[in-house]
Amino acid sequence: MPLRLLLIDDDARLTGMVGDYLRGNGYEVDSAGSLAQGRERLRGLPYDALVLDLMLPDGDGLDLTRELRADARHKRLPLLMLTARGEPLDRVVGLELGADDYLPKPFEARELLARVKALLRRSRPEPESEGLLRFGRLEVDLGARQARIAGQVCDLTGHQFDLLVVLAQSAGRVLSRDQIMDALKGHPMEAFDRSIDVHVSRIRACIEDDAKNPKRVLTVRGAGYVFAKKQDADI
Repeated sequence: MPLRLLLIDDDARLTGMVGDYLRGNGYEVDSAGSLAQGRERLRGLPYDALVLDLMLPDGDGLDLTRELRADARHKRLPLLMLTARGEPLDRVVGLELGADDYLPKPFEARELLARVKALLRRSRPEPESEGLLRFGRLEVDLGARQARIAGQVCDLTGHQFDLLVVLAQSAGRVLSRDQIMDALKGHPMEAFDRSIDVHVSRIRACIEDDAKNPKRVLTVRGAGYVFAKKQDADI
């Protein structure tokens, strides 16, 4: 069965062209020109991924992102944010609210397709990825695509989970931002963008939430990040 995508953007010409291109690559595509129409479609049908414009006639795409991440039904929905504002802060806020990726306008349909494919790959567990990484109270379950603290599931987006896996699988080794981006195959990011820092901050907030959960993701100034193998609290 073809995967179903929802494209929310008020530019009818853009949604028509992009929709046709995505359909030509095997996807079912629905479109909405406003937040109200997008909410209606999301209530009526299950979608495999959402492409959401930041600026819409009846509100801000960030508001819908916030709503979706607070809704159990759509908390894990892969979400690609489109932005024409060009301000890094807007992209950072979108990522902090739970967007998995962003794409600035204007863009090529081929790049949008590549990013959608990457989001969908990360949202579906692969048989060869099954396994469990344990670090004291923290478990990183590759098969279920969950991080758990003492059995409680951490509230991470799909991209944040993949970033955590990259760090945890290289525990004890310092990874530069370039190495992290290379490891996150299919998810191109601008070399000087703050998106990695934003996601790392969110991961820390989830897995280092109190004194019982030791510092895991450490910043190595001028070098990158290292995932701590063992802490006193692990004993």
